[in-house]
Amino acid sequence: MIQVEDVHKTLAGHAVLDGVNFTIEKGTMTCLLGLSGTGKTVLLKNMIGLMRPNAGRVLIDGTDIHQVRGKELAKVRDSMGVLFQGGALFDSMTVQENLEFPLREKTDLADPEIRRIVREHLDMVELEGTEKKFPSQLSGGMRKRVALARALILDPGNVFFDEPTTGLDPLIANSILRLIHRLHRKLKFSGVIVTHDAEKVFQIVQNVAMLYEGKIIACDPPESFMKSTHPAVREYIRQTASGPLEELAIGS
Repeated sequence: MIQVEDVHKTLAGHAVLDGVNFTIEKGTMTCLLGLSGTGKTVLLKNMIGLMRPNAGRVLIDGTDIHQVRGKELAKVRDSMGVLFQGGALFDSMTVQENLEFPLREKTDLADPEIRRIVREHLDMVELEGTEKKFPSQLSGGMRKRVALARALILDPGNVFFDEPTTGLDPLIANSILRLIHRLHRKLKFSGVIVTHDAEKVFQIVQNVAMLYEGKIIACDPPESFMKSTHPAVREYIRQTASGPLEELAIGS
């Protein structure tokens, strides 16, 4: 379970997060959306520990990630997998080495077991036979799949996806979302997908949370979210810039 409780974050004198509250129940997937510049990435960074909130708490399976240190912090971080927007693969490492890296850093597994786990995860993302290739030799969709395999390599209970389809053509983007959906159903992790392109993501999540003016203004199943009467939600759904989001859209 992931709990965000009254989180505040100020950057350059601007209150980016102004009391964010929402919960991702264990084993469910939530889409976090909002206009560009509204603080989605800032919120994500606070949730995974790359930023500290000015106030409030982020609980990962009951542990406040900003109040622990040492082995306890390492344990919490091991429970989280992150698929970064650009993949964040090591360019100088092969696919095999990229996937081996977390296992060698975080476990005492022997080489045969590490190779078995790598093969298993490449099979899960349908990239068998790519072990010796470098990221530069892969297409954008293939790099995203390798990054996904690496995010899952330690079997995390909580996985964060930062704009997983950015830069991909529609067909490849759809295949990545179908893969995330299939792996979520198989592995049953708790997940957060940060996106501005919600239409297709709605099909693979249990809840949709919208960030607006530093707060979560809605967190509901997709069907209920689509029926929301909140003016900002209605405008977002209609993809217009003539209502309460107009000023934000112009400034982002």
